[in-house]
Order: sequence, then C-alpha cells, then structure tokens
Amino acid sequence: MLGLAAIIGGLGWGLYKILPFLVSIAENTLYLGALLTGIAALVYVLLDPKFRNLIFYMYKSVMRWITGIFIQIDPIGILRNYISDLKSNLRKMGKQIGVLKGQMQRLKSIMVENQKSIDSNLKLASKAKETDKQSVMILKSRKAGRLRESNMRLDELYRKLELLYRVLVKMYENSEIMLEDIEDQVQVKEQERKAIRASHSAMKSAMNIITGNNDKREMFDRALEAIADDVSLKIGEMEQFMEMSSSFMDSIDLQNGVFEEEGLELLEKWEKEGVSLLLGGEKDLLLYKSKSEADELDLDAPIQHSKGQHKNQYNDLFNF
Repeated sequence: MLGLAAIIGGLGWGLYKILPFLVSIAENTLYLGALLTGIAALVYVLLDPKFRNLIFYMYKSVMRWITGIFIQIDPIGILRNYISDLKSNLRKMGKQIGVLKGQMQRLKSIMVENQKSIDSNLKLASKAKETDKQSVMILKSRKAGRLRESNMRLDELYRKLELLYRVLVKMYENSEIMLEDIEDQVQVKEQERKAIRASHSAMKSAMNIITGNNDKREMFDRALEAIADDVSLKIGEMEQFMEMSSSFMDSIDLQNGVFEEEGLELLEKWEKEGVSLLLGGEKDLLLYKSKSEADELDLDAPIQHSKGQHKNQYNDLFNF
C-alpha cells in the first residue's frame, strides 16, 4: 500500500510539472496530432495484457525486495525457522506425553485400589448381614457405593486422558515425519533453487511473463511457499492442541476425579471439529479407539518412528 501511494503521488507530481508544457504543445495543431497519436499508442500498450503482466511482475519483485529488508519472506529461510519451531515443539510434546502417561498410571492405580476397597467393603457388609449387624452393613454398603461412584467418575476421566494421550502420540509421530520431510526438502531444494535462479535471470523471467509461459523460477518459489503455508497451519494446530491438553491436565484433581468444565468443553469442541490437518483421517480412528472397550491402550508401547520409511509428502508440489 505504501508502494502504491508513492507511485500514484509520483505520477501526480510529474503530471503537475509537465502540464504547462502539454498545454503549450496543444496550442499547435501539428503537435496536438502527434500528442494524440502518442496517447493512443500509450493506451494500446497499457491495455495489452502481456505488458500489464510484465509491469505487475516488476512491481511485485520490487515490493518483495523492499519487504525482505524488514521481514523474512524467503521461503527457504521461513522453512528453516519452522524446523527450529518443530524441534522445540517436539521436545515439549515429548515431556507432555510423559507427564500425561504418569497421570494415567496414577489414575489407574487409584481405580484399582478403589475396586479392592469396594470388594472388601461388600464382603464386610455381607458378613454383617449374616450376623445381623445392621448398622455395620449399612455403613459398609454406603462406603462401597461411594467408591463405585468415584470409580465411575475416574473411569470417565481416564477415557478423556486416553484420548489426549492417543492424539498427542499420533501428533508426535506425524510431526516427526513432517520434520524429516521439511529438512529433506530444504536440503535438496536449496541447491536446486540456487541453480534455477542462476540460470533464469530476471530478464528471462520477464520474457516468460510476456509470452505467457510459466516461469520455472516463479513456480519453484510458489511450491516452497505452499510448503511453508501448510507447515505453518500444522504447527499452529499442534501448539493449540498442546496448550488445550496442558490446560486440561492442570485442572485435574486425580484424588477426587474432578476437572474444570472449561477444559472438558474445549476437548469436546475439538472432537466435534472437522478433519485435523496434522492427523488427517486418523482423527476419526483415534476417537473411535478411545471410546471402544475392545481396543485397550498400552501405555508401555513405544512411540513409532518411521524415519526414512515413507514418501515425502511435499514432492508432488514440484511436478511442473
């Protein structure tokens, strides 16, 4: 916008300066004819779509150069920053998974102890009934009932934590794959980009724009920018889920099996939202597994690492 304002202001100032000269020329019929011819030629050039594309390309190049002085807009540089962010997030996510795993193991231990206490109190209540000790029977039965209610709340909480654990682990695995893909692309494409920029000069790019051909240099940068945009959205989703899960975990009182409703509402909102960028179609499968009684979660199962065992998800962007 600043660039456009400066250009319009410059054109206005230039027109103001040459206006007296144009008026003096218009006084002469011969000069007027030449002036009209020149104006017609100028209008024809301005209406030519190829010329407008060239002007737009030149304008965009200048604006990118000016913007690049203050802001990192080089796609390779942006991807390098995202690599650093991803590594940092993976370390945080690994610690968060460890904390969550510890909470789940402690919660399961509480539920097991509660169940033992339920069985013990029910046995005592049964014996009290046999010996006609009514007050003892009522006391032990009520205690068993309270523990059963507590275990029901804890079981519900465990299901929510199980969903968090499954999602965090899958996000961790997918983020590792994404990190590997980006590092591979940066390493390979940086050299290719240098070669393309060296062989495709600004003049050659301009000629491609004029003739209507796709400029390989421009297409290559667009592909890198598309990767940067995709990674940006996925990192944003990753950080948002980590923040939400951390907030939910901090609000939990394991002993009483209670948690803040706000954290639960955020989790339920995430469950109902559309397909996850980072998880893809795996989100529905994780939701199903967390609600299925048959698919029991193994907390001791290691996180899967598929380093070098998959196709790079960004390779197809460079098929032009």
